[in-house]
Amino acid sequence: MKLLEEVQLKLVTSLQGKDLLTLLDYTSEEVQSLVELATQLKVITKAGKCPALLEGKTLGMIFEKHSTRTRISFEVGMNQLGGKGMYMHARDLQIGRGESIYDTAHVLSGYLDGIMIRANSHEMVKELAEHANIPVINGLTDIYHPCQALADLETIAENKGDLKGLKIAYVGDGNNVAHSLVVGAAHVGAHIVVATPPGYECDATIMAKAQAIAEANGSTVTTTHDPVAAATDADVIYADVWTSMGQEEEAAKRLEDFKDYQINDALVAHAKPDYMFLHCLPAHREEEVATSVIDGPNSYIFEQAENRLHAQKAVLASVLA
Repeated sequence: MKLLEEVQLKLVTSLQGKDLLTLLDYTSEEVQSLVELATQLKVITKAGKCPALLEGKTLGMIFEKHSTRTRISFEVGMNQLGGKGMYMHARDLQIGRGESIYDTAHVLSGYLDGIMIRANSHEMVKELAEHANIPVINGLTDIYHPCQALADLETIAENKGDLKGLKIAYVGDGNNVAHSLVVGAAHVGAHIVVATPPGYECDATIMAKAQAIAEANGSTVTTTHDPVAAATDADVIYADVWTSMGQEEEAAKRLEDFKDYQINDALVAHAKPDYMFLHCLPAHREEEVATSVIDGPNSYIFEQAENRLHAQKAVLASVLA
């Protein structure tokens, strides 16, 4: 990591006032610049020099789902940048009693400088962004999790250096985390392989768009049902839970369908010796990942979780400053 005196903070000014709904809406240069800015902000923050770039700014944070990392990292991030994060659970707002997204967007636009929302429906978040006159940041929806992907890329870059040409293997459910990781990897020129059980593949349209971005950056997006093929010679192996929030009724079936996709010592033996294990958390040890892997020497999950703070500060500073 760079020394403090080597850090030259450079905001991604092209993103000022812009929503972050999906990394598909950003250019590869913008994504790469956000990753670099996140690392710069991390160095500066740890040195006690984080600038008050958002002094006087307020971010409204709407949650439809439970949260640990998203809520705390956004709130602390706004505080470190000199602004304020305001937590609002959807059930406590009139939106929870049937007020329209249209009305809510216009009302909040008169109070706030930006909105971060963790929602069940990506379509709802798109509607909110369409009618709001302030930036809307996707803190998680059923289709995308862009802030997680930025933190993932920051973590890999800090430990591997140049992201271009690395092989990232995602093994598990083709969900929102996978979608954003694939798009992010394509933007930075990393090769990514997604291994899922049959019937749990990533969205084909998203994958096609990511493939086009990857081709422009000299990398590849590949899908398979073979976890060993994905893990072979991988620089990074990534896992997520097999049953996400809202899918609890499918838990028993998913445990059966994913049983051959656990990231364990046998699987990671196919990766490079210095592979990184990543997981967006929360994790279920001995389900999607063996305890020996997630708590082993190649695991970077807590650094990855911390980097949510710095990656999101990069977005906040660029979008709201």
